Amino acid sequence: MDRITETLESWNAEYPTLMTLGAVLLLILVCVIANTIARRVIVRAVQRVAARSRTQWDDEMVRARVFSQLAHFVPALIVFFGVRAIPGLPETIDTLVQRVSVAAMIIIGAATLSALLRAVDGIYNRNPDNRERPIKGYLQLVRIVLFVFVGILVLASLMDRSPLLFLSGLGAISAVLLLVFKDTILSLVASIQIGANDMVRVGDWIEMPQFKADGDVVDVALHTVKVQNWDKTITTIPTHKLITDSFKNWRGMSETGARRIKRSLCLDAGSVRFLTDEEIERFSNFRLLRDYIAGKRSELAEANAEPGRDPSINADIRRMTNIGTLRAYVVSYLRNHPSINQDLTLIVRQLAPGPDGLPLEIYTFTDTTAWAAYEGIQADLFDHLLAIVPEFGLRVFQKPAGADVAALKS
Repeated sequence: MDRITETLESWNAEYPTLMTLGAVLLLILVCVIANTIARRVIVRAVQRVAARSRTQWDDEMVRARVFSQLAHFVPALIVFFGVRAIPGLPETIDTLVQRVSVAAMIIIGAATLSALLRAVDGIYNRNPDNRERPIKGYLQLVRIVLFVFVGILVLASLMDRSPLLFLSGLGAISAVLLLVFKDTILSLVASIQIGANDMVRVGDWIEMPQFKADGDVVDVALHTVKVQNWDKTITTIPTHKLITDSFKNWRGMSETGARRIKRSLCLDAGSVRFLTDEEIERFSNFRLLRDYIAGKRSELAEANAEPGRDPSINADIRRMTNIGTLRAYVVSYLRNHPSINQDLTLIVRQLAPGPDGLPLEIYTFTDTTAWAAYEGIQADLFDHLLAIVPEFGLRVFQKPAGADVAALKS
C-alpha cells in the first residue's frame, strides 16, 4: 500500500491534470456500477420478496416504485463523499458538486416520499369500501406542500443559506402564492366538502350538461374529476365546479335497484266518450278489468239512485268513460307486470290537454337499473299500450304527416 501511495503521489506530482481527470472518470464509473447493483440486484431482490409475501402493502410499494426511487440515493451519496477524494480538484468545484449532490439527495427523498404516498393511496383503495371515499385529492395536496418545501431546501442547499431565510420571505409573496395556487385552494375546499357531504364517489353515474358529462366517475383527484361518458370518451371536470355548478347524481337510483319510467301516451281528445252497455259487458270479461268494472258498476248505481237524478238525461247521471277505463286497465296491467317494482310509486294520470292531445302519463319504476333491460321493459310496456288503445275506442294522437295530407287531398 505504501508503494502504491508513493506511485500515485508521484504521478499526481508529474501529471496533476491527468490524475484529476482519471479520478473523476473513476468516480463516475463507481457511481454507474453502484447504481446498477442497487437497481438491478437489490431492488429486484426486494421485488421478488414482496411478490412472495402474503401482505399487500409491499406489493403496492413495488408498484409505486418506492424502492426504485430509493436506489438513486446510492450514486448521490457516492458523489457526495467521493468528490473529496479527487486530487487537484479546485475547492470551488468541490463545494459546488457537494451542494448539487445534497440537492439531488433532497429531490430523491421527495420523489421517494411521493411514491410512498402513491403506495398509501393504492393500499387504501384495496378495500372496496374505501373506494367510495377516495383520499387521492388529500394526498395530492400533501405532495404539493412537500415539493414546495423541497424547492426551498434545494435553493437553500445550492445557495448555502438557511431555509428559514426563504421561509421568512413567504409572507411577502403570499399574495402571489394565493394567485398561483388559487385553483388548488378552491379544489382543496371542494374536495373537503365533496368528501364530507358524500356528493361524488368513484363509480357514480353523474350528469353535468354544462361540461357535456354523462357517465361514470372513474377518478376523483384534487384538481379534476374524470367522467367516462357512455360513448367511452373522457370528460375532465374541475373539482371545484362540482360545488359551484349543479349536477345530477344517479347513485340513489343504483342503490334503490329501480329505475323510473316517466312517459306519456298522447290520446286524441276527440275520441273520448262514454262507454256503451255492450262495451261495459265486454270489458267485464277482461281479467285485468273484472274487479274495476264490478266496483264501478256498484259505485255508479248507488250514485245514480240519489233523488233528483233523471236517468234519461246524460248530464244528470254518472257513466263510465273509455279513457277512465283505459287508465284503470293500465294501472292493473302495471300492478301485474313482473318487471315493475311494486314497492315504489305507481301512478297513471291525465295531464293537461294541449296541442299534442290528451297526455296519459305513466309514472312507475322497473325492478332493474341495467340500461338495456330497462329500455326493453319500457319498450315492451308501451308496445302493448299502443296496441291496446283502439280496444277502448280511443285514438293515439300524432301530428299529420305527408301521407295524411296526401290522403285528404285524394
